[in-house]
Amino acid sequence: MNDAMATAQTPDILQIGDPAPNFQARSTMGTVSLSDFRGRWLILFSHPADFTPVCTSEFVALSRASERFQALGCKLLAVSVDSLYAHLGWIRAIRDAFDVTVAFPIVEDPSLIIGRAYGMISDRSPDAATMRSTYFIDPDGIIRAMICYPATVGRSVDEMLRVLAALQRVDADNVVTPEGWRPGDDVLLPPHADQAALLAGAADPLWFHRSRPDRKDAST
Repeated sequence: MNDAMATAQTPDILQIGDPAPNFQARSTMGTVSLSDFRGRWLILFSHPADFTPVCTSEFVALSRASERFQALGCKLLAVSVDSLYAHLGWIRAIRDAFDVTVAFPIVEDPSLIIGRAYGMISDRSPDAATMRSTYFIDPDGIIRAMICYPATVGRSVDEMLRVLAALQRVDADNVVTPEGWRPGDDVLLPPHADQAALLAGAADPLWFHRSRPDRKDAST
């Protein structure tokens, strides 16, 4: 049985700024389509396999942090090649062992349609396990950031939240965020776009690195 249906023409390798390929598939919370999440932020992420130690640690941490993602107006959606019934058994095992209820849907992708559409797995992969790929998708369905880890290294929930907050911050104002930025830290102003704007400003040895307090009403 076909578990997923890709509906978008996708490039061989997805890039930041591309539309996220749509799909419809069964999940632990019913049938879902990527388009169901249009109008809000979404983090779509894959994991190599259910009942594995690194993946279990991630799902426990993500479930415990679900309210933090919700506060940023973001939904979580997981996917792996395991079947729906494996997902359900794993969710129950997590609840019984850690007293944690997985608070987001887990999509099944045994035919690898979703994994290949997103580049989570390639035809050269030695097995069906997907990488730890994370896609930050904005309310318009555009991929705004991607992070990928090997199967042996768990991702950071704090870093997922930080990247999400940074993307939302730059969308809200004409600023960019520096290395390691977190909400409340100083932000940076974009570089001057033309010679006239550059020369009109006061002499400043750091004209290429202008910061300001993180206040949306601050003067630029």
